[in-house]
Amino acid sequence: MLNKTTFPIDRIRVPVKRAKTLDPVKVTALAERILEEGQLTPISVRADGENFVLVEGLHRLEALKALGEETIEGYLVHARLH
Repeated sequence: MLNKTTFPIDRIRVPVKRAKTLDPVKVTALAERILEEGQLTPISVRADGENFVLVEGLHRLEALKALGEETIEGYLVHARLH
C-alpha cells in the first residue's frame, strides 16, 4: 500500500520527454481549482538518489509551482526493472 507523503517541489525532476506534454492552459485552470479546493490528487514520483523523478502529475506539479508552493503531496513508487 502506498503512503501519501509531502515532497519538496525543488527536488522533483521532470523528464524532458514528459515536459514536452505540458499544456499551459491546463496548468492555469488547475491552479485556479487548487486555490479553491486544494490538491485533491497526489502525484507519483520515484527516488533518484537524494532527489525524485516525476512519474505522474506534471500539470499538478506545475500548477503548484505557479502558485508559489514549496511542497506537494504524492506517492513514492518503486521503479520496476524490465
